[in-house]
Amino acid sequence: MPTASAVTLTLDEVHALATRCLTVNGCDADNARAVADTITAAERDICASHGLFRLPGYIASLRSGKVNGAAKPRVEELAPAVLRVAGDGGFAPLALQVGRAPLAARARSQGIAALALNDIHHFAALWAEVEPLASDGLVAFAFTAAFPYVTAAGGRRPIFGTNPMAFGFPRPGKPPMVFDQASSALARGEIMIAARDGHSVPPGTGIDAGGNDTTDPNAILDGGAQSPFGGYKGASIALMVELLVGPLIGDNLSFEAKEADNDDGGPPRGGELMLAIDPSRFGDPDGWAAHAEALFERMLEEEGVRLPGARRHVNRTRTPIDGVRVPEPLHAKIVALCAV
Repeated sequence: MPTASAVTLTLDEVHALATRCLTVNGCDADNARAVADTITAAERDICASHGLFRLPGYIASLRSGKVNGAAKPRVEELAPAVLRVAGDGGFAPLALQVGRAPLAARARSQGIAALALNDIHHFAALWAEVEPLASDGLVAFAFTAAFPYVTAAGGRRPIFGTNPMAFGFPRPGKPPMVFDQASSALARGEIMIAARDGHSVPPGTGIDAGGNDTTDPNAILDGGAQSPFGGYKGASIALMVELLVGPLIGDNLSFEAKEADNDDGGPPRGGELMLAIDPSRFGDPDGWAAHAEALFERMLEEEGVRLPGARRHVNRTRTPIDGVRVPEPLHAKIVALCAV
């Protein structure tokens, strides 16, 4: 529960507030709508660290001129099963929306397809990007990097982004199974919210400027570094993501994004890689869904087990009725940002 007083908004009000704020600060209608869609989806699912909490960062990058608020992303073919979206220096949501249908079509025609997104500024959760593909019957992956926040295994200097990856698996007639997780022990947005609200973070989250383990979120954010989850295992996944969204697709590594950034507090410029697979084109075209359900059912036989993403689906049945609670200081800040 929030420690400060809160303003309750409907999801329509969240979308309208985000749209207005983005528009008056330099976004055209298409870009404002796409970003507001992403923010609203996060608030709908009570994913506070990627909802309205991110809006001031979006606005800072518009005001600084780092991000092109009128970007016109375009799709290019690199190979029969490889597409690219040239992001035109804009925010990621519109580029993702432009690339989604072509990626799905190529996956259905080729069995598997890849989408590289270049020259975008990414600031959101990845589950919202793979879920539409999984809902449409495709297996989907997404990967992206960030600024250097996370140490390599055995290191004390931040070198990797939090480098999330998301995976979606379709379940005909049911919501898809979707997970989205950072390579760091804790997502950066959660650390930022802990710092804002005066909470500690779990042991193993990060280190302070002296390289000492700490549960103080401010010490991690101010000169410290985040730790990979599971030591070298998380660090290896972070390394994999760096290579997939940097050298492989010709975009920035996390430390390159930081070196080129203007420190406006907004998202980094970088890339994203998405993969889509049509399960009907692989080894069990008629039985794959039932086979997957056998695994899910066996998992759920045990008390206390839930499928990844299940909590989000529960939340999205509640927020259209109850609305979402936005901390009053954040709401006031956003309203002030609308008054240009």
